[in-house]
Amino acid sequence: MSDVLQKKLGRGIELLELALPSGTQEKLLAYLDLLLKWNAAYNLTAIRDAEQMVVKHLLDSLSILPSLNGGTLIDVGTGAGLPGFVVALARPETHVTLLDSNGKKVRFLRQAIAELGVKNADAVQSRVEDFDRTFSVVTSRAFATLADMIEGSQQLLAEDGEFLAMKGQAPTEEIAALPAGFMMRELLPVRVPFLDEERHLVRIVRT
Repeated sequence: MSDVLQKKLGRGIELLELALPSGTQEKLLAYLDLLLKWNAAYNLTAIRDAEQMVVKHLLDSLSILPSLNGGTLIDVGTGAGLPGFVVALARPETHVTLLDSNGKKVRFLRQAIAELGVKNADAVQSRVEDFDRTFSVVTSRAFATLADMIEGSQQLLAEDGEFLAMKGQAPTEEIAALPAGFMMRELLPVRVPFLDEERHLVRIVRT
């Protein structure tokens, strides 16, 4: 993995003001290397450029860390493990379940878990509506709307848990259309280093 990628990731982590456990940066780059290799054959992500992956995958995923309070997390529609696998590497005290219905993506994640020796993550192949364990945080950056996210995965949310939805522009209309029984706790603008695009986190809880 090139010095350019190492420096970009390191500077991005500094700009996010994150204190990560020793060795995390190396594991993130090892994950990126594995993703690049698998992506060539299995088309796991539309982004092909390694520098763009550092920004749009690694740093984008790391940007949610200040909003996580530990406990258990499920990443719904995780794809190649974004943000869930990145969170697992950066927060070894948080158990992360990576949920996706796509077999090749789950196979990649299981390989990454094994190769990197990740003890606090598991990858599950299932449709979200067929899975019913509960978690303190349910996150996703794949759902079309907030209402879809809640209606599709509310059975996964512990009674005192929260949804943490990753969005681009502030989803004002989606927030106004939240299903009954749920409310927005907070809308947080997020600055992802080296990314000239809007990012927001929406925290949603039961009423």
